[in-house]
Amino acid sequence: MKDENDVIIYVGKAIDLHNRVRSYFQAGVSANYKAQHMAGFITHFSYHVTNNEIEAFILEDTLIKLHRPKYNIRLKDDKAYPYIRITVHERLPRILFARQRSKDKAKYYGPFMSNTRVREILALVHKLWPIRQCTKLFPRDFNKGRPCLNHHIGQCRAPCNRLFDEETYGRYVTEAERFIQGKTTPVLSRLKKEMAEASEEMKFERAAEIRDTILILEILNEKQKVDTGGEDRDIVALARDKTEALVEVFFVRDGKITGSEHFLMESDPQGDDGEILSAFIKQFYSEAAYIPKELSLISPPAEKDAIALWLSHLSERNVVINIPQKGEKRDMVLMAQTNAELTLAQFGAHIRNETERNRLALQEITDALGLGLRLTRIEALDISNTQGFESVGSMIVFEDGKAKKSDYRKFKLKGVIGPDDYAGIEEVLTRRLTRYRQNHTAFSKLPDIIFVDGGKGQITAAKKALTTLEMDVPVCGMVKDDKHRTRGLMYDGKEVTLPRTSDGFKLVTRIQDEVHRFALEYHRKLRTDTQVRSVLDDIPGIGPTRRKALLAHFKNIEAIRTANVEILSSVPTIDKKSAEAVYLFFQTNQ
Repeated sequence: MKDENDVIIYVGKAIDLHNRVRSYFQAGVSANYKAQHMAGFITHFSYHVTNNEIEAFILEDTLIKLHRPKYNIRLKDDKAYPYIRITVHERLPRILFARQRSKDKAKYYGPFMSNTRVREILALVHKLWPIRQCTKLFPRDFNKGRPCLNHHIGQCRAPCNRLFDEETYGRYVTEAERFIQGKTTPVLSRLKKEMAEASEEMKFERAAEIRDTILILEILNEKQKVDTGGEDRDIVALARDKTEALVEVFFVRDGKITGSEHFLMESDPQGDDGEILSAFIKQFYSEAAYIPKELSLISPPAEKDAIALWLSHLSERNVVINIPQKGEKRDMVLMAQTNAELTLAQFGAHIRNETERNRLALQEITDALGLGLRLTRIEALDISNTQGFESVGSMIVFEDGKAKKSDYRKFKLKGVIGPDDYAGIEEVLTRRLTRYRQNHTAFSKLPDIIFVDGGKGQITAAKKALTTLEMDVPVCGMVKDDKHRTRGLMYDGKEVTLPRTSDGFKLVTRIQDEVHRFALEYHRKLRTDTQVRSVLDDIPGIGPTRRKALLAHFKNIEAIRTANVEILSSVPTIDKKSAEAVYLFFQTNQ
């Protein structure tokens, strides 16, 4: 459905499209408040014909995510959630962090709500199982080079050098995968056996290390202590207030609740619970790496049978949707609903207040600049360098007053020599807009306004890039005072001030601080990497492996500089000849 400006305001599907479309325009036919309200804005529509309901589900989901129609129910937070990726298609599989699920032959687990949570799991996995983390390709790279640093710190058995048999390696990968699935009992049994063996052999330090790991796992197991009968399923419940709906999901794996997450949905006050649950399931499970055999819901979703068929198609096995009425499963659903109601009561008011503050802040900025448009997406640019060294650019994005970190981008400047921020801004914006013109997925949206960190010079540079590409986007500078704090905005040749206590001023400050932080962080990383290379890699006989070993042992360059030959040669992979080379280098380069 489209409005008079050809903007898509609703995406739907139906087996009988004629009757479905007609129902929106017949007075008194639809009891749905949203449908009646929406009909007044529909001026025309287009349609696609698919072969079956599954194809219709997939197309509907794609179009909603692409166009974000006003009258469709959507997840309020549509950022990309991380996954754990197991490269089962490789000769020696790896277990890695992944920012998105790709169509390759790897296995994915997730999505997880937090990057930190994924990294904690991976750290524990690599502590428990010596699974490689390198990027070598096998069998091509067997016996090429010496074992890496992970081998020397006990986190890899160097299968790349045939120091570990592939059959045992495969068993470790399988155990680690079961652990990621939430099946910790076999791991605990193995660790307790190893601890007993280490104690008998009087390897008390090793036994104590295993004991500490067991304690961590038992705490994890205690958090998952609710036993639900040994199967995998998701429990989905719903709580609502006047403007939001919150969906609570309990993830049950191997009969234990291994975690829970809540998701805010935009909600029509007159909307139906079944429609909200249906929208959530379609949007969430279309991206999920794992779909359990069963979904237990607090109430039936709209199109229940069609959704079950679609989920079965996605997971390539039968998926059942049930609404338990009694017994243990009903108790679990009610517990999930109670959690949803508590979470909404706790955070709902805060979320609404934050949303309102962001709306007012954007309106204040719009009014101050005299813009005749509604600000939704703001992109800010900044350049960072040290006397022209390793110049980098950053682009951050704020949508509806909130940082959208999934759209942040970094640029290593290619055509700028020396400390030239103006040329840097021009290059970054030119590259960003050119990729938009090329329909690059990561740059598929245009901003409503561009903020640059600086004044007239930076604004002129940005406008030059826009003129060259024959594009028209407002450009605004963020200026600072003598103490390097946000002072106001520069627009249309004039400085615009906002009250320092206003929400608009605070939003500009957040944007300016964030774009500067993001640029500085990237520049610092490149500068640090270059400094490490320029010092250690100039030493004869010191390559990447020995450099890593030295840094892992001494932590910084100054400690390496002051070490003698004996101390240097005590580092794994550093023989006496290499130690003498390092010592001599620093003695002659004081």
